Amino acid sequence: MYSSMASSNSKIIFILFILTSIFTPQAFSQGDSSCESQTHNTCNNKSKALTLKIIAIVSILITSMIGVCLPLVTRSVSALSPDRDLFVIVKAFAAGIILGTGFMHVLPDSFDMLSSNCLNENPWHKFPFTGFVAMLSAIITLAIDSMATSLYSKKHNAGVINPESNQQVQHGHIIDGGDQEMGTVNNNVHFHSHHHGSLSKDGTKLLRYRVIAMVLELGIIVHSIVIGISLGASNNTCTIKGLVAALCFHQMFEGMGLGGCILQAEYKMLKKAAMAFFFSVTTPFGIALGIALSKTYQENSPRALITVGLLNASSAGLLIYMALVDLLAADFMGDKLQGSIKLQIKAFIAVLLGAGGMSLMAKWA
Repeated sequence: MYSSMASSNSKIIFILFILTSIFTPQAFSQGDSSCESQTHNTCNNKSKALTLKIIAIVSILITSMIGVCLPLVTRSVSALSPDRDLFVIVKAFAAGIILGTGFMHVLPDSFDMLSSNCLNENPWHKFPFTGFVAMLSAIITLAIDSMATSLYSKKHNAGVINPESNQQVQHGHIIDGGDQEMGTVNNNVHFHSHHHGSLSKDGTKLLRYRVIAMVLELGIIVHSIVIGISLGASNNTCTIKGLVAALCFHQMFEGMGLGGCILQAEYKMLKKAAMAFFFSVTTPFGIALGIALSKTYQENSPRALITVGLLNASSAGLLIYMALVDLLAADFMGDKLQGSIKLQIKAFIAVLLGAGGMSLMAKWA
């Protein structure tokens, strides 16, 4: 129940933010519908660009599916199980990818867009909107992260099944039977003699993993759709070629990070498949949407610059928060890494390689 409720709340927040971002530019953009763009660029070729976009849709879809599904299908491989060192190192590398995406790709793009000469001097050049929105996004992500964890915990403290009698305890009263939606958590709770249920340490961790997976997917979907639309609407073949290669690399390893979170969350197969599906199709969907809008969408128009710039700033704040707090800090301060300096060094190297790889990609995309 609370799983679906938390998911619905995230969807509502996402929809409200999209609507706000779409209608906000009308109040602040210039009177002209577009800004003069470089129409004589030799790289602009609509027919060749369309071919590259179709290649991009297929290749990004495949690499996204491989990345997000790899941690899920390799669970039977003992070396890649969540309690092994290799899993921690791969997850640290993927977290570095996500951190590099936020700092080196999404945030700089937002700065460029919201400081464009195509926008009015007032207010866009008078106030650092990118940093402000990214900061707000990180704070809101913290609030969602904290409140969702509280709701999950209260739900399972209020309705815990006694494993010995298969009776459910709600607010101190015993109720027969009852199947919990998130039944896997029930295996991680302990029952006290005074008839009040409470989550064990393992149960609390599982709830945190589920919140992290849900919030991380939300942030990834936002920036994936935005970058997909930008690629799909562009006819610059020089830009598209480098961007496709960078996105394939990025989507595969970002998918591995998300897939690792989904695996640790121990969702049922249907929810795992749904989350993997939405991650895999968002960028290709954004590209297809960009192609459909390419006749009317002008990337240098004030409305496009403000909308995409604000979305990028919010996405950057969310991704940076998730990478640093929920992925890296949670693991590095956890029992496993704290118990081994050697493993910490390996994980640090993995983070640097992931973030460094995305920083290198910023040269082309």
